[in-house]
Amino acid sequence: MKPIRILQVVTIMNRGGLETMLMNYYRQMDRDKIQFDFMVHRLEEGHYDQEIEKLGGRIYRMPQIRPGNYRKYFALLNQFFKEHPEYKVVHAHNNENSSFVLKAAKKAEIPCRIAHSHLSDLGIDYKLPFRLYARSLMKDNPSSYFACSEKAGQWLFGKKEVTVLNNAVNVKEFKYDDAARKQVRNELGVKENQLLIGHIGRFNKQKNHSFLLEIFSKVYKKNPEAVLMLAGTGHLIGEMEKKAADLGISSSVRFLGVRSDISKLLQAMDVFLFPSLFEGLPVVLVEAQAAGLTCIVSDTITKESDITENVQYISLKKTPEEWATVIHSASYEHRDTSQLLSEKGYDTETMSKWLANYYLEHAGVG
Repeated sequence: MKPIRILQVVTIMNRGGLETMLMNYYRQMDRDKIQFDFMVHRLEEGHYDQEIEKLGGRIYRMPQIRPGNYRKYFALLNQFFKEHPEYKVVHAHNNENSSFVLKAAKKAEIPCRIAHSHLSDLGIDYKLPFRLYARSLMKDNPSSYFACSEKAGQWLFGKKEVTVLNNAVNVKEFKYDDAARKQVRNELGVKENQLLIGHIGRFNKQKNHSFLLEIFSKVYKKNPEAVLMLAGTGHLIGEMEKKAADLGISSSVRFLGVRSDISKLLQAMDVFLFPSLFEGLPVVLVEAQAAGLTCIVSDTITKESDITENVQYISLKKTPEEWATVIHSASYEHRDTSQLLSEKGYDTETMSKWLANYYLEHAGVG
């Protein structure tokens, strides 16, 4: 019997939170029963594309979702589902824009149409009217409503009944490894007795890197041996490099770009710093807890994200000095949290079986 094929709908399969979550589940799936395919909305290759193809997945490329090309995009969606009647499950991860693909999927009589919310806000900008329009189309086009947290579900779906699918990770991969810690710190030129603060995330407005650098400048003022490690890329990286120079901390900030060894980077850190303006339930925060780190995060992030009692929430209204004081007084010890994460359903080994059964049942196979 051939595996059933699940269409995952995303923007691009780069090393972001939701994409990493998807790959965590995909790698654990019994691919004799279930295979993931991906509809992406960028022409360029994503970081995970080659791995997807090696695992047997197909990648379909669509144009970017923009107000000026809605009509063309809707026509392409309708054509796609006519040409691909094999899909019984469509799992869309584009927040409010999921409404478009799920409307076409409903028209094609696909039985299982999952809308999945990964954020709890989007901010206000010129795109807001189009986002509201997309959200208004959500209506009953999905057959199921998923979210990474209760807060993310309420933000996108209001009072709909929501299934929270945990942003699970491979807990074994993130368990503390002293050899990995030494390897990364050597690579970065950081001694064992130096404080290494870490952050992983795209360089965009949401991640609040400007404030993060201000916090570190206050840490550095009190502890000139401290080092800040920033992994990720994005359109604001040049601006943040300039800001680090303006603050006089460039020599102590490591801009690492995109990395595939996130578990090792987390072993090297002493504290994980995450002052985001908004989030859903960030995968990297689960990963940081799996590595046993103390996580100092903004109080805009849902309290559901504190799975291990290793998370400290601070208001963004507090000054950089106040954030720095919390960092100075934090525990830098890595705790073994693997059993706790597994018990709370944040291990992909367990949760992938639940998701597989959900797909099979709602596709009419289970």
